[in-house]
Amino acid sequence: MQKLKAANLYQSELIPVSGKLVERYNKCLIKLGFESTKLKSFSIDGIGWSPEIAEEKGNMHYLNHGDANPHGIIITPLQKGKPVYIPYHTFDREMMKFIFNTYESKINDITRDCAICLDFDQQIDAFYEPLDVLKYDVVSINFHLINELYHVQKEQFQLIETFKSENNFIDEDLHQKLLNSARTYGDLRHRDLELPTIQFKTNSFYTRALGGVYVLRDFISEIVVFEDEEWYKEAIKDTIHDVLIYHIEQPELMDKLRDHLLIECDLEKVVKTKHYQRVKKIMLATELKDIKHPIKDILDDKVLFRRYLNTIDAKALKRVNGVEIYLERLERSNAFKIHDLVDQKFYDALHEPHSSLDVKHQDLMWKLLVNVSPKDVLFLYWYDKEEFYNLYKTWDDSMKDWVIATISNNI
Repeated sequence: MQKLKAANLYQSELIPVSGKLVERYNKCLIKLGFESTKLKSFSIDGIGWSPEIAEEKGNMHYLNHGDANPHGIIITPLQKGKPVYIPYHTFDREMMKFIFNTYESKINDITRDCAICLDFDQQIDAFYEPLDVLKYDVVSINFHLINELYHVQKEQFQLIETFKSENNFIDEDLHQKLLNSARTYGDLRHRDLELPTIQFKTNSFYTRALGGVYVLRDFISEIVVFEDEEWYKEAIKDTIHDVLIYHIEQPELMDKLRDHLLIECDLEKVVKTKHYQRVKKIMLATELKDIKHPIKDILDDKVLFRRYLNTIDAKALKRVNGVEIYLERLERSNAFKIHDLVDQKFYDALHEPHSSLDVKHQDLMWKLLVNVSPKDVLFLYWYDKEEFYNLYKTWDDSMKDWVIATISNNI
């Protein structure tokens, strides 16, 4: 990952944590029911997730108690606006924005000497059936302070009221209690430490629960798409919910998404775009067997690209050049069908969210599309970084160089 880090393409906006903040972070972990970290320094993202702690624990989602109980940690106001690198739900980033928009000034004050534990409550203790994901509706965001600071503040108020009444001002034990509390926690009289629960309304979303599930709402019909085949097979046994259920590899899924005006593909338009060129280059790269030049040079140099294009067999050539062959023949006759000439995954990769969708739904559909056919490295990096990083590890150095240059030149 060193090349990605050097190009600022790998978790470049993490916040370093050390010293006193490590202690506060550990107190949050313990309060949430997790084991503390042994690391003396690490980094965190906007929701409080740390790649170093995830590696230490061998669990990318160490802030979760099962699929249905995710948590977060705020130890610094610097987390405002920072990316959520491994979101458990696609709405996690929006939830963090909502939290800071609601309580920014309080967070700034509280994190001077305290930390905040976040409990995202969907009113679901655990998933018993695959379509339990449909219960996601309103998420209650609960806040808990380490050291029970809010309760300590109440105790200080009570001590002060006691001090003011009758002759208690001469009570030396009471004096000592006030002094001990002030020395330990500071003077909390003028601090606003109350963070009432707030409600976040979900819409269409993706969750990593149950092996990965898309829930598409507010359209002609509610659609649920499973990435895990076993959970999909379990879900289709359901006779209660009125929803359309698909596995992400089913060709019928793309047909249904087009029919519902969720995605679209105009080949004559897309063939003129950089998006098409990136996908075509990946298609060629997967067909090449015996090459005498670095893959980066082959994909960037038009002469080398054509040379190697003419070294692959006829079936492979059709897979790489199928779109152009189809459009050329379509000018002569409309008897040709897309699937007769265009590779299915190539065609899938050229789709885009329907222009009528709002931005949030477009982002979700882009994520779904790059999961169906991860052929555009730029869009894969934008919309599913974890899958991008997994694929990146499988490429040779020259391919990595081409991918980094492609992303860097388009950001």
